[in-house]
Amino acid sequence: PTLADFKKTVSDYLSWEVSQILKKDSPRGSVISQNLAALEREFRSKGGDFREFRLDEVFDISGSKTTPKLKLDEIGAGAYPYVTTQATSNGIAGFYNFWTEKGKCITIDSAVLGSVFYQKENFSASDHVEILRPKFEISENIALYFVTMLNRMARVLDYSYGKKRSQRALKVETILLPTLGGEINFSFMEKFIEELERERVEELDAYLAATGLKDYKLTDKEQAALVEFEEFSQMRSAGGFENVKVGDLFTVKSNPQLNKDSFKFCDNGEYPYFTRTVLNNGIAGYVEYLDDAHKIAGNSLAVGMLGMQFFYMDKDFYAGQFTKTLFAKFDKFSQVAAQYFIVWLNKNQKIYQGGLVRDFKKLLNATEVSIPIKNGEIDYDFITNFLKAIEKLVIKDVVLWAERKITATRQVVEAN
Repeated sequence: PTLADFKKTVSDYLSWEVSQILKKDSPRGSVISQNLAALEREFRSKGGDFREFRLDEVFDISGSKTTPKLKLDEIGAGAYPYVTTQATSNGIAGFYNFWTEKGKCITIDSAVLGSVFYQKENFSASDHVEILRPKFEISENIALYFVTMLNRMARVLDYSYGKKRSQRALKVETILLPTLGGEINFSFMEKFIEELERERVEELDAYLAATGLKDYKLTDKEQAALVEFEEFSQMRSAGGFENVKVGDLFTVKSNPQLNKDSFKFCDNGEYPYFTRTVLNNGIAGYVEYLDDAHKIAGNSLAVGMLGMQFFYMDKDFYAGQFTKTLFAKFDKFSQVAAQYFIVWLNKNQKIYQGGLVRDFKKLLNATEVSIPIKNGEIDYDFITNFLKAIEKLVIKDVVLWAERKITATRQVVEAN
């Protein structure tokens, strides 16, 4: 693995961890609700009201120019998003040196779930991506207001593989919008999203501070660990590292499996339900307690037999079919140590996918990973300093972004 591999693994885990924080109801939720209620009261006191509009009244609706991914692969990587029908990552499946559509528009998947995203930059697109071009001046906040409403409509209208969100269907969809003096009141939308954004950015800032992630300056030990690993990575051998078989480090066990119908899912469920998905840290949702017989111990690594991608499970969890768990045979296994081993294991993903499921344990146990050794033991200090350095490299831009956002919103509040 290279430093880039470690950055990706740490970044993916931190992204998932932060997303869980931001999705939860805020402890300041009542304050935010009061602020939003006051915003609506002020809006209505001025004669504001909400009324329905057909989508084709406010947007020009058309299909995108289809670009095959094979063509993009030939052109090569670049800065322009490639928008597809996937429901994650803002619908973006990669970045290439090519675009066919101008940004500042809304894209909708017409073939799968009807998912909606705002595309700020110029982009290219796959099949079944419809475009809503505003007949008004759009900003990010106003776009997010529309995206929220349109995604809500996708759930209400229950779009699926058998019910496509085609251009014809989109043109007759209706949306409830704030109006003042008979005109759409974009100012209300802007302020509404601003208030919600301010809450979430402040929560992100508090999370970064509480976890120590706001401090992105590397210590001497962390810098030294980066240099040492870079030398090892380039030379493929170096003093202080030894190749060890995974079977000597972990015990792999098949999970006591149940399908999702056996559980009660809820937003505030205590236990993650792990499946074969490679999204959301492998978690398909959260469930209530079922029993101890099917519960799997946390502080372990879980893997699905389809994606063959490994994830760290902090808490006890339940699992779906065709999943396995790895339990460390050594002491001091933790979230930090887990990230180190996950990178090595995920580098072998294609090897595991190329073998039979029944041979997975054999393939896994024979896999070799290079680990830092000191005085005949795993060098946890090196792993901690190395992973902390990677974490800081990954988080720096996020910290600076959050600080800029908070400064900007405070200036707006003080100006008002």
